[in-house]
Amino acid sequence: MEHRQLGRSGLTVPTLCIGSNVFGWTADETTSFKVLDAFAEAGLTFIDTADVYSSWVPGHKGGESETIIGKWMKERGNRDKVILATKVASEMGPGRKGLSKAYIRSAVEESLKRLQTDRIDLYQSHWDDPDTPQEETLSAYADLIRDGKVRAIGASNFTRERLASAQQISAKEGLPRYESLQPLYNLYDRSEYEADLEGYCRENEIGVIPYYGLASGFLTGKYRSEADFGKSQRGGRMEKYLNDRGRRILAALDAVSRKHGANPAQVALAWLMARPGLTAPIASATSVEQTRDLIASTQLKLDGEDVEALNRASS
Repeated sequence: MEHRQLGRSGLTVPTLCIGSNVFGWTADETTSFKVLDAFAEAGLTFIDTADVYSSWVPGHKGGESETIIGKWMKERGNRDKVILATKVASEMGPGRKGLSKAYIRSAVEESLKRLQTDRIDLYQSHWDDPDTPQEETLSAYADLIRDGKVRAIGASNFTRERLASAQQISAKEGLPRYESLQPLYNLYDRSEYEADLEGYCRENEIGVIPYYGLASGFLTGKYRSEADFGKSQRGGRMEKYLNDRGRRILAALDAVSRKHGANPAQVALAWLMARPGLTAPIASATSVEQTRDLIASTQLKLDGEDVEALNRASS
């Protein structure tokens, strides 16, 4: 399994990151364990979660995904083999959100408890918090790194302006810098990252671990018409993708898939892995069968002709 450096953090990670927003939601604990086992057996031990997963499910309050991952690591005794990433800032209840020093100190302890570990490898600001000075946030992270509770920090959903501002403060004040960015990016959703963030991240050696690598499942090819929307709980999100451009992308994915004996999901992820400056796309699975598909994507090498065809279709 190929590994890549995550920014300047000193962490090396596989070329595919396991997304765990589905754990405790569309994948129950037993299924989540099976999925995690299959990934781990293949050497894919980079796991991304967040404290807020899966608070959107009726009856949930957040922390369900972290809890499942914590139980799995405890039962398997494999914490030292896992690169564990989680996030803070999303609302976890009245007055429980943001990036203030006090809230970060409280939230990290809750995450550590749910994850049943003494450290988080990559702790990420899930959303920007314009109401908290960035110096305060970065200082809170400095304390956590000093105390051994966090190894490196990352940002998610930040604009280029705010990411650059944070990096300038880090350099000026001698505070930890964001070593990674987690943006929305895939073969369909390209414009925002490529226009504003890609060049900055490459110039400053910031690792990039994009989420929705399969556009919520659209790039798997299973949603070809409105009649397919009922195939999953995410089907309602497909309407925005099912247009002339989306169909053009699916056609290009189909063509490259036939050439390599692969499927559209594998090709879409391989395209991301081949993108210069990109560290590891994030993708999730709700079954061992889906997990095997994702694992196969790490072995698929696209040539220049493949990449050009996909670029052209998605331009």
